[in-house]
Amino acid sequence: MITVHHLENSRSQRILWLLEELAFPYAVKRYERNKATMLAPPELRQVHPLGKSPLIDDDGTVVAETGAIVEYLVEKGDGRLGPPAHRDDALRYRYFLHYAEGSLMPPLFTKLVLSRVPLLGKMAQKKFQPMIQVHLDFVEAELAARPWFAGKEFTAADVMMSFPLEAAVKRAGATEGRPHIAAWLGKIHTRPAYRAALQAGGPYAYA
Repeated sequence: MITVHHLENSRSQRILWLLEELAFPYAVKRYERNKATMLAPPELRQVHPLGKSPLIDDDGTVVAETGAIVEYLVEKGDGRLGPPAHRDDALRYRYFLHYAEGSLMPPLFTKLVLSRVPLLGKMAQKKFQPMIQVHLDFVEAELAARPWFAGKEFTAADVMMSFPLEAAVKRAGATEGRPHIAAWLGKIHTRPAYRAALQAGGPYAYA
């Protein structure tokens, strides 16, 4: 049985969703953020030294980092929702699997941190907005060319891209003038596995 160490309002929501899509049995151990700092509780360090979420424990095998967990689960599922057969689609799959956290999320996270800094933080945010806009325009163009990030079929790359794009709606106006991002978010939010994951994970603020 896979246990998901799930932190509220976090990247680990994607892991619950992928587990639902793959129809793997799992259990959820929920953790709440510190209300003052919004950081994960120290109890997570008992599972992994860094004390970050998501973490999964698959019968004694602990796996950390969202992308690594996604690859682990896809492999465990015999490649379901993994790289498509077509070489170009497979390349896009790998790209977006890593782009989500490696390129798109950092400026969004920086803007979130700056939003909590009085006065100077608000001014500094303005420098990051143009950078985020470039990313969002790129994503909009990609989704205008195909229904899913890797190609014609839904894959784990779409799961990975969900958190940064959901965060970008509130933090950076991702859907303003970008109908393809809006349509893609609408599609994933109606998937039965996505809805089941929300029920399993509890409150999720999409930010």
